[in-house]
Amino acid sequence: MSKAYEGHEADKEKIWSAFGGTRGLIDSGVPSIAFLVAYNVNHSIKWASLISLALSVLFTVVRLLRRETLQHALSGLFGVAVCALFAIWLHSASGFFLPSIIKNSIFSVIYIAANLFNYPILGLILGPILGENLEWRKHQARLSVYKAVSWIWAAMFLIRLAVQVPLYIANKVNYLGTANLILGYPLYAVTIWLTWLLLRRVPTVKVEEVTQAPQEDTL
Repeated sequence: MSKAYEGHEADKEKIWSAFGGTRGLIDSGVPSIAFLVAYNVNHSIKWASLISLALSVLFTVVRLLRRETLQHALSGLFGVAVCALFAIWLHSASGFFLPSIIKNSIFSVIYIAANLFNYPILGLILGPILGENLEWRKHQARLSVYKAVSWIWAAMFLIRLAVQVPLYIANKVNYLGTANLILGYPLYAVTIWLTWLLLRRVPTVKVEEVTQAPQEDTL
């Protein structure tokens, strides 16, 4: 009989926080919405890009003033800056969403390749956070569940590409922006939730439990 899984809520919060949490989703998603709205209002790529970038900077400053973690805010700021540069450089509003397509392409390849080599990315990310490090690779059940959730993440990236690429090629800015929103927030949240539902079914492999040597009986 397998041991009971411990720390459901604690591990759930760790997983959610590892992927940005609610604030992380807001910091990375709202600037994209602002770009789309601003572009439809004045049809200026430069101003739409600057507005989205300014909003991302504002989120970062607010986090700094509140002394909150800046990791996801800064990554969101960097991402928005890259998107804005692409849009201005390509003189195309659709260019704002090109980095997302490139990112999803790279991540899908990495997740699939890592699974094929039995080093699922979700295990590498969450193992240290959940106190497992790489000990999960020695336990088939835990390895299998990390591979399963990594396939789910790979599927998320591929779904995004299947929708984004045709819209980008057709230069359908509004459809592309809407698809980016739907396949961003909702799909990302569903993916994290499915990750948790699967991981919670298999006990974590704590490092101290694996490395602790059995005590010898003394006379």
